[in-house]
Amino acid sequence: MTDPTTVPSADVWTADWLPRLVAFDLDDTLAPSKSALDPRMVELLHDLLEVSEVCIISGGQIAQFRAQVIDRLANASPGRLERLHLMPTCGTQYWRHRDGEWVQVYAQNLSAEQIERAFRSLEARAKELGFWESETWGPILEDRGSQVTFSALGQLAPVDVKRRWDPTGEKKNALRAAVQADLADLEVRSGGSTSVDITRRGIDKAYGMRRLEEVSGIPIAEMLFVGDRLDPDGNDFPVKTTGVACHAVDGWEDTAGVVAAILDYARLG
Repeated sequence: MTDPTTVPSADVWTADWLPRLVAFDLDDTLAPSKSALDPRMVELLHDLLEVSEVCIISGGQIAQFRAQVIDRLANASPGRLERLHLMPTCGTQYWRHRDGEWVQVYAQNLSAEQIERAFRSLEARAKELGFWESETWGPILEDRGSQVTFSALGQLAPVDVKRRWDPTGEKKNALRAAVQADLADLEVRSGGSTSVDITRRGIDKAYGMRRLEEVSGIPIAEMLFVGDRLDPDGNDFPVKTTGVACHAVDGWEDTAGVVAAILDYARLG
């Protein structure tokens, strides 16, 4: 097999290298936004956990991970689950399966004062820009402990409605820039299809991947990251700065094809 240290960072994974760890974004990469894993993806992840460590890193909080992923993998063996790394809220939290339950290893929580300032800025700037919607599905602002999230249509908005709200990303980018100007000591990023995320300064998915290297003992050079927002305005883009090999996808079906290719190569090896 190819020496993993020679594999360059790219947007296309080629089936000539088996990563020791495969990291995935969640929404629109492993599953539709805020939706549970499809049975096909569940089966593929079961098989992938036999040949590789797996990490899921996303802007959602642990409750969202439980609904979309953990509950769907409930029948996985403890050995497989111990090879699964969960990094909610863009890697500001880290969870592992130990002694039959999911345990938080660390959390880079925001202070109460930082959360209050983030809420004030998000609401004020969204209203100024005309992005504060009157009809929503759930709360617009959410305190996730280590992350504050603005969801323009609420956390429970239907996927098709969210996709229509900001198809070009211009609204999210305008709001992100306005709020970042208010919160110089915090990190403000474009999140999912209708969201903006705020964390402590310097903490994003690149931070999460570097911490993953530290806690797992697996070098970045032996990892692969798969995500749907590796474009410069996307919340997966910071991952590229770590030097990890990357593969851009367009939806969970595309990701399923990547995982199937990895499994085929593992069987050949």
